[in-house]
Amino acid sequence: MKIEKLHHIAIICSDYEKSKYFYTEILGFKIEQEVYRKERESYKLDLSLNGQYLIELFSFPTSPDRLTRPEAVGLRHIAFAVKDIEKEVSFLTSKKITTEPIRIDEFTNKKFTFFSDPDHLPIEIYEL
Repeated sequence: MKIEKLHHIAIICSDYEKSKYFYTEILGFKIEQEVYRKERESYKLDLSLNGQYLIELFSFPTSPDRLTRPEAVGLRHIAFAVKDIEKEVSFLTSKKITTEPIRIDEFTNKKFTFFSDPDHLPIEIYEL
């Protein structure tokens, strides 16, 4: 098997409008396609960043909550690269989004921190 690249990350949200706002207006993703699937009572929102399709955002009427965080088996978190972590933390704080303290990766000496999306999915920002 030879994987060429990451195609997308699928995220199920509990409040579609709140998550749509978060990923587009706060994180800056661009809407590529938005579909309402009546038979499933579900939205599917395709999001890109810098021209790369990255996230499928789904809503379902009765999805269970995430049971534990962040050490449950399965997807642990998603991470995005940023140029200036302090600037991005300031921006998130101005939008009333709480971040963890900035830490230093002991192996790369790069700065990183975590915050959560509206459904408490852990998101990391990692300085280039």
